[in-house]
Amino acid sequence: MLGIALIITVLQIVRIPNLKVGTVLLGCAFFYDIFWVFVSKWWFHESVMIVVARGDKSGEDGIPMLLKIPRMFDPWGGYSIIGFGDIILPGLVVAFSLRYDWLTNKTLRTGYFVWAMTAYGAGTFLTLGQMRGDLKVLWTRGEPERPCPHVRLQSSHSQ
Repeated sequence: MLGIALIITVLQIVRIPNLKVGTVLLGCAFFYDIFWVFVSKWWFHESVMIVVARGDKSGEDGIPMLLKIPRMFDPWGGYSIIGFGDIILPGLVVAFSLRYDWLTNKTLRTGYFVWAMTAYGAGTFLTLGQMRGDLKVLWTRGEPERPCPHVRLQSSHSQ
């Protein structure tokens, strides 16, 4: 709850002056994330951002800069994590679009806020689905073939 309050506070206080600044900020964050999550594996033999986020080798729960979301339908529990930056930086662009619509007297139908929220939601869904490798399953079937590794389903062809 404290993390969510911090995110809301940052979104209320910090304001980007125009869309150019927001675009550059998101572009830089995109390449920053790619480097520290994926490229750092080649140089340091493990993803630096994942190690820092999990708090490996520190004995702590990790740096309080991420949200831990419990996996509700996973039989083993566990958490998915998302960094504050993955919420705050796109949130700044969404908040900018809402302020712009309000100041220019645009309605929800004619403004940019709904489009910004839709794009952010679709991007998050596609990213999480693709990263976990479940996007095709989510799109076509909705549930995995093997719900639990301890349960072995019978194949349709005889052996």
